[in-house]
Amino acid sequence: MPDKIAKELRDFLFSSFDTKLVINKGAYLFQEGMEAKEIYIILNGKIQISKITPDGQELTLRLCSKDDIVGELTLFCSDAHYMLNAKVVEDGKVLVLSKEVLEQKLSENGQHAIEFMKWMSLHFRKTQTKFRDLVLNGKKGALYSTLIRMSNSYGVMKENGILINTMLTNQDLANYCGTSREVINRMLSDLKKNDILSIEKGKITIHNLEFLKLEINCEECPVDLCRID
Repeated sequence: MPDKIAKELRDFLFSSFDTKLVINKGAYLFQEGMEAKEIYIILNGKIQISKITPDGQELTLRLCSKDDIVGELTLFCSDAHYMLNAKVVEDGKVLVLSKEVLEQKLSENGQHAIEFMKWMSLHFRKTQTKFRDLVLNGKKGALYSTLIRMSNSYGVMKENGILINTMLTNQDLANYCGTSREVINRMLSDLKKNDILSIEKGKITIHNLEFLKLEINCEECPVDLCRID
């Protein structure tokens, strides 16, 4: 299944929505522990999906944009609560779908239910692989795997390498890796000294992607899994 919503499933979900909601940067659609009553489809704008680690660090798991579903992992559970945070990082609009109504409609349409489960499974597997990288490879591996995922999601081939065509601060990268900005500063400095990457106007160009892959013993997962969105 493509990373974005298949047309048939998209049309089905659009026919099920309850309302449209304007979202403003800095606001939350939901936070960890809140009762899960709704899911959302992004019409435009961007939403960051994250989790707070036991030591208080913010770990960014996904950056969602147009046609992405947010909150999907809470369906078909009684007394469900959101396990993650959904923070708006770029103004936009979302469709709001009632959890109960969506569950009922999916139970009445087997094909759409199967497609939706495939969609949920894809994002669950993405999260699993990200946690695997964090656990097995430490902070350095977390940064390297994040850069590889960024290149798959936003990469543009250039003569001197792969431009990650989205603005990234060192704090953004720290959040994706569940570490501090100071740690990221040092690791990026080492990568720049060794000409593995360069940074210009907040955008990273990776000159030696193979180095990053070798350092984390990359398993060459399908690109659908090895993404940040």
